[in-house]
Amino acid sequence: MAEVVLFHHALGLTPGVAEFAQGWRDEGHVVHVPDLYEGRTFSDLDEAVEFVDATGMEHWIAVAAAIGAEHPTTTAFAGFSLGSVCAQFVAPSAPGARAALLFHGGLSLATMELAWPEGLRLQVHVAEADPWVEMDQAQSLVESVDGAELFLYPGSGHLFADASWGDYDEESARLLNERALALLASL
Repeated sequence: MAEVVLFHHALGLTPGVAEFAQGWRDEGHVVHVPDLYEGRTFSDLDEAVEFVDATGMEHWIAVAAAIGAEHPTTTAFAGFSLGSVCAQFVAPSAPGARAALLFHGGLSLATMELAWPEGLRLQVHVAEADPWVEMDQAQSLVESVDGAELFLYPGSGHLFADASWGDYDEESARLLNERALALLASL
């Protein structure tokens, strides 16, 4: 059993993110899903990104770091898009973290100005033609971390694992979930 902090994407804590987390709970994992927006959600991705940008990424990383500190026994950090940046930033400094699972995003270690600790496992899951993901960033990240895994999925849907969003792809979401659960089970 893993204890996971799962960060939502820029649209907020959508029913699809909550459902995804519940699936992991049903598998026996302890999953915390903090609401970074305190109840606010968006139905337009561009509007959501404007909201995130207006506050600044530094703010969201600070919020994520504070949440990480509230969960000292967490063994894995995961996130969707915006949440993947949060997970990528928090996991390397969390004392008990053993894995980071990044869905729909991943930035190079140079961009994040981070060192990746030895033994912290990493999975990155993105759609092959996702217009929101800079593939060279995700590939650089994976190439910089020993044993990291990059999983590519067909199509261009950004939030393909969120069942409440229009990009949802049932087959890709199922495969992402299987791969992520396999990593969690190995911790």
